[in-house]
Amino acid sequence: MTRVQQIGVVIGLAIVAALTILRAGDPGIFKLIRGVTFDEYQRLVPRTFEPMPVRVIDIDEASLREFGQWPWPRDRIALLVDRLSQMGAAAIAFDILFAEPDRLSPRNVVREVAGVDPSLAEKLPDNDEIFASAIAEKPVVLGFGLSNEGNYRPPVKAGFAFTGESPVSAPPYLRASTPLRPQLEAKAAGLGHISLNPGNPSPVVRAVPLFLTDGTQLYPNLAIEALRVAQGVSTYVLSGAPDRAGIMTSAKIGDFVVPLTAAGELWLYVSPDRAERYISARQVLAAEGAAPEVAAAIDGSIVFVGTSAAGLQDIRVTALGENVPGVSLHAQAVEQILSGHYLSRPDWADGLEILMIAVLGCLLVVVTTFVSPAVALICGLLITAMGLVASWLSFLYAGLLFDPLAPIVSGSIIHFAATSFRILVIDRERRAVRRAFGHYLSPSLLHRIEHTRDALRLGGDDRELTVMFVDVRSFTEISERLAPTDVVAFLNTLLDALSRHVVANEGTLDKFIGDSIMAFWNAPVDVADHETKAVRAALAMRETLAELNAGDAFGFGPEQKVGIGIGIHTGLACVGNMGAKTRFNYSAVGDAVNVAARLESCCKEVGFDILISDSTAKSVQGMALIEAGAIPLKGKSSRTQILAVVGDERVAASAEFAALVGVHQQLMQALLSHSKNTRKLIGTAKLRAVQVIDGLAEFYQRISGRTDHFREAPDGLEKSAAD
Repeated sequence: MTRVQQIGVVIGLAIVAALTILRAGDPGIFKLIRGVTFDEYQRLVPRTFEPMPVRVIDIDEASLREFGQWPWPRDRIALLVDRLSQMGAAAIAFDILFAEPDRLSPRNVVREVAGVDPSLAEKLPDNDEIFASAIAEKPVVLGFGLSNEGNYRPPVKAGFAFTGESPVSAPPYLRASTPLRPQLEAKAAGLGHISLNPGNPSPVVRAVPLFLTDGTQLYPNLAIEALRVAQGVSTYVLSGAPDRAGIMTSAKIGDFVVPLTAAGELWLYVSPDRAERYISARQVLAAEGAAPEVAAAIDGSIVFVGTSAAGLQDIRVTALGENVPGVSLHAQAVEQILSGHYLSRPDWADGLEILMIAVLGCLLVVVTTFVSPAVALICGLLITAMGLVASWLSFLYAGLLFDPLAPIVSGSIIHFAATSFRILVIDRERRAVRRAFGHYLSPSLLHRIEHTRDALRLGGDDRELTVMFVDVRSFTEISERLAPTDVVAFLNTLLDALSRHVVANEGTLDKFIGDSIMAFWNAPVDVADHETKAVRAALAMRETLAELNAGDAFGFGPEQKVGIGIGIHTGLACVGNMGAKTRFNYSAVGDAVNVAARLESCCKEVGFDILISDSTAKSVQGMALIEAGAIPLKGKSSRTQILAVVGDERVAASAEFAALVGVHQQLMQALLSHSKNTRKLIGTAKLRAVQVIDGLAEFYQRISGRTDHFREAPDGLEKSAAD
């Protein structure tokens, strides 16, 4: 493991730990996302509506038009109870608060009239007493609300039995409640709270607390109290954790066992709102009596009385996104219990999700750090898919609620962080490569390397290269008369000035070898017309050296000129990273490199500063070239044809060069035929050469000493010279 990978793993594990701790704290945003996820599951597969003995007597808009605005006088509510009881309702539960005296009661109305004898009021009927008489001995359950004022708590009409440790402290806390009319409270068969989501800021009702607690006493909600009364049972049997107090697991209500959350809540598994669930109060209170189908629907049913009228503001939002009357959610809770279709979120679900974040997070850190980004992405997607599928199948087949998003979102954050770190490291390494290669490559080549797939293939690659060697003439003599520091300064000045032309012409600087430069073209990426670019670099070096000498840049004095020799050859070579695993250079080896080095050495013998092989010259168009013979090179079985680079296209197009070429061709023929006219032609060529370029005269001066280089020349020699 590299140090960078170690750092990446440490950072990744730190992020995993932070996310695990965050999930363990379960902030509100996690709860919100979890709730929305479970809502989506229900929307995909809602609970199927089944005909159940549960009905809602709806004080709807039609009922208000028929009997007037709410609240109705309680003698009419008493009539409603009588009618429902006569039709055989198993239980009648009111999702309505009866906290204040009935202001429409005749007794109360008369008392508010000035001048009326108080004794007369006592003789008039009281609607609260009428209502109390109506509910006496009937299966009526009244609802009470929660209050932040006072300390009133209603009486409990049922008993409680416990298995396991006491769960009394598990449910939401009941500080106080709205007091009911005493006569109503006394006559009711059951009392239940009507709050659907106390203390929950979400408008969506997802779970209903079946019990509240004041620390010592439990209070049931309206739905299960109606179910208890309908069955005629007197006791709730609550199951707690076997080894820990303050946790609920289930509640037994007569024949039904209801799984609960640790806080005593029932996860609502709702069905779409259906008209079959509702019966208008107007139909029950009709003067001619209820229709037979209405009576049949009520017979044996648990009946909830509430309102859907918009003005009475008892509208709630279900997990399906529907706006429904609050009373219908009480009815749906009983429907769900009767159907046995439950949703549950096990107590260990939080622990499992926290563990998944930790385990999968560590796995993602390792995968992202040590394998390719593509494989890491595939692993991340597979983990995401498996999490979603597992959560969905648990819901679909077992009604279990597991949050897939917390592990998935955490895993995505971890994967993004680890990938970002890796990209940043790679970018840093890329910048390091750019800095390193920036000394050897032109900006255009660097850009192509960075943006071309497989442009930089390391490890060895056979390519056709144009190789250049540059060497300083008489360097030994120069170094002998200079101090070491002056030698270094001289080389830095010279090599810096010359090497710039390699980079400027899209070449690659291989290395500096003492007073020599090795460079090549067409690697690490393809370079079009690389032979010509190498020759242009050589010509630019010649001009730069002339300027340095003219300006006495080396401090040797105007009489001491520095000279160089340049050899260029094009051929096949192996190029790539070479050296040890921990330290290597990007370089080229092969016959082409050896030939270029030998050509540079031949500059001394030939008496000219730039020599190229015929393989390079074949691809150089328009340059001023003259044949320099076919010379034997060390290690080569046959002689190599070389050419001298006189100048660029401008020189090639000049009249002086044209005149020189004419004489040069005659000289080549004379050398081949051993003509006695050779010496005269050499003299003429020297005169012509002076008019073209300085230094070319020495080239012709030395021809007389190497006439064998121009005899028995390889095939094509004569044609190349003519070209």
